[in-house]
Amino acid sequence: MFQPLSGLRVVDLTQILAGPYSTYQLALMGAEVIKVEMPDEGDATRTGMGDPALGGDKMGLSYVTQGSNKRSITIDLKKPEGLTLIKRLIATADIFVQNIRPGAAGRLGLSFSDVKAIKPGIIYCSISAYGQDGPIGDRSAYDHVVQGMSGITMTTGTPDTVPNKVGAPYVDYATGLNAAFAIVSALHEARRTGEAVELDVAMLDTSMLLMSSMMTSYLTTGNAPGPSGNEAQSRSPSSGAFETTSGVLMIAANNERQHQQLCNAIGRPELLSDDRWADIAIRRENVESLREEISNTIKGKSADEWEVILNEAKVPAARVREFAEVMNEGQLKARGITAPIELPGIDVTAHVPTLGFKVNGDVVAPVAPPPELGQDTNVILKELGCSAEEVAKLREAGAI
Repeated sequence: MFQPLSGLRVVDLTQILAGPYSTYQLALMGAEVIKVEMPDEGDATRTGMGDPALGGDKMGLSYVTQGSNKRSITIDLKKPEGLTLIKRLIATADIFVQNIRPGAAGRLGLSFSDVKAIKPGIIYCSISAYGQDGPIGDRSAYDHVVQGMSGITMTTGTPDTVPNKVGAPYVDYATGLNAAFAIVSALHEARRTGEAVELDVAMLDTSMLLMSSMMTSYLTTGNAPGPSGNEAQSRSPSSGAFETTSGVLMIAANNERQHQQLCNAIGRPELLSDDRWADIAIRRENVESLREEISNTIKGKSADEWEVILNEAKVPAARVREFAEVMNEGQLKARGITAPIELPGIDVTAHVPTLGFKVNGDVVAPVAPPPELGQDTNVILKELGCSAEEVAKLREAGAI
């Protein structure tokens, strides 16, 4: 199996989506991830989303999505005994990840300098809404708030419908991927230099980087992006969303070759010899007329028919699908983008994300289910050398 992080220990002091998703990537790649949760409560996502019964069992599907291959220990950081315990745990770790509100980790005695003093050479990753500095760095936020802050909601939809949030929590999950990428990169840097590395990953930064071309364009030309509806970012008249006899078709004929292939595939080769649309520059001056010609032709067949015809002609195209459709089609199944996992103590099979890329042709999937709240507490304490008397005192103090 692909386990490049095998032998590394991660202390995971994150909750909700972005942080846990980042450590889930590390767990899939073989790291031992120890999820630190509050006694009795646990990660807030344990009780939410979709299925009340699973939430009652503290196996909410938002938690389950990125909980596999991890261990769970309960520690109350508000108790002095709990802080002492987590510092003891950090001393055994290679990576420390937290998404506590900026400044709060330092007040607990878990800042980068505090943790580095405990474990020199550690990778310390902070995940937050806006970053650890800047005029609003101390604010907290969630995905939809950052979407609004980033401006993406004003580019999603049409001028009549903005603002529109992107449907899924893309910022959360993209931030998780960004953090995992940063951590894996930092591991190489730490090995190269022998020094600890501090990482500062922000949801706002990530959301802006998802709009990199828009940022570059605006900062270079001063032209701010506006809402483009379902049209292609290229603004090519032969790209975008087209109505058909049944369904909507997305077409991407952005370059000259694809435009020629499109016109031939839809049976309109005469469009290529018309002086109004002779090349890309001229086409941009006559967008509406060309768009009307293509649209009228596309309306003659169904989206399913055109999808086959155009892809055979090497023109990227796809019928717009409902979410359930694409989940049940063959491509995602062939890619192995999800894997079944049996939830502990519950007669439920959850289908959770795999690593997201194949390795040597193989899918990297979780092998262990999401842990129940605190299920590994006793074992981890024993690994730390805690005696039965120490464990009893920790329980008596409410620290675990």
